[in-house]
Amino acid sequence: MKILLLGSGGREHAFAWKLSQSPLCKKLYIAPGNAGTATCGENVDLDNEDNAAIHDFVVNNAIDIVVVGPEAPLVNGVWNYLRKMRSSSHIPVIGPSLQGAKLEGSKSYAKKFMQEFGIPTAGYREYFATKTIAAVNFLKKKATVPIVLKADGLAAGKGVVICQSREEAVAEMQEMLSGKFGEASRKVVIEEFLSGIEFSVFVLTDGDSYKILPVAKDYKRIGEGDTGPNTGGMGAVSPPPFVDEVLMKKVEDRIIKPTIAGLKKRQIEYQGFIFLGLIKVGDDPFVIEYNCRMGDPETEVVLPRLKNDLVELLLAVRDRRLDRVNIEEDERAATTIILASGGYPGSYAKGKAITGLDKVEGSIVFHAGTKAANGQVVTNGGRVLAVTSFGETFRDALAVSNKNAEVIKFDGKYFRKDIGFDL
Repeated sequence: MKILLLGSGGREHAFAWKLSQSPLCKKLYIAPGNAGTATCGENVDLDNEDNAAIHDFVVNNAIDIVVVGPEAPLVNGVWNYLRKMRSSSHIPVIGPSLQGAKLEGSKSYAKKFMQEFGIPTAGYREYFATKTIAAVNFLKKKATVPIVLKADGLAAGKGVVICQSREEAVAEMQEMLSGKFGEASRKVVIEEFLSGIEFSVFVLTDGDSYKILPVAKDYKRIGEGDTGPNTGGMGAVSPPPFVDEVLMKKVEDRIIKPTIAGLKKRQIEYQGFIFLGLIKVGDDPFVIEYNCRMGDPETEVVLPRLKNDLVELLLAVRDRRLDRVNIEEDERAATTIILASGGYPGSYAKGKAITGLDKVEGSIVFHAGTKAANGQVVTNGGRVLAVTSFGETFRDALAVSNKNAEVIKFDGKYFRKDIGFDL
């Protein structure tokens, strides 16, 4: 099969690594890819938010299946575009339609969906930029602290702010509604704060049936001890030791099954991955957010633990026979640690030479923000590399990842040394 994978981050390198292992994968293109994905297939200079360019590439290169890594192409309607064009309408896209992608593209839409189908989540209100005064009055008089503010649209994983006081919430709300996150925060969701421990559940669905992939927990804050601003993710562990069969039964019955049933009832085309960002409050799971794709950096621990042939799984999705597949998981724990550019998630420099990759032992290094330049690998993003390792326990795996994180060098390198500190 000839496969086109859209994306350029650590998640996409993990996908490319896994897809390229399949004997069914005859040719893998990654658009635009990075220095790591180039070792698994052919990088192509293609804007993955340009639907017309994607269509032309798919047709001209006789692509058999399109796998979408990041959320932006899905929210931009790549599924719908390829489906409506006669020359590409037969080519399966692993990812939801535009309507399905709204579960991630709009926090407000997702909240209404959960409310309609009885899916447990935090209480909320929503305010448009035209209602700034009303939003401020609510925060000053009625909101309970801590207060969670969420940009309604896509904000690269940085659009969620937990405010510890009403004054902080008012200031943040005014900034967000004034365009702090561009169009993404022209509408803001105020959400009830839930206290508990977070984890990530990944579901693959063919539109009728579903399979649950290995569970993970990621760490979003830049600082150790979960301090500082949110990032796209600084590390992940799979499986989280607190997620047992009892909790997963509740997740499946109360969240996954109603979600799949809701998609079908609304006649939303959805053949792909659903990311459930969950929080365990007491003994019960609640949904913090939906994503319409795999998470990053969780993919870097989930796919290595998946023993199935990924191409075979995606073909089962295409043919709507996922119910006949059994998911096989590696029993070992896996962890990943993100090496980030100095200054991230704020401004940071690019083009820093990376050394030591050839000295890594016992880990898989997935490239996130890298590119090849003048015969060497250099930094090209805020999150640069993901160092993934196996171990009998997550602590054993973390010891290997931490050791190799020290071996790799680039100017300004930063990583959290406390991933898994709360487990």
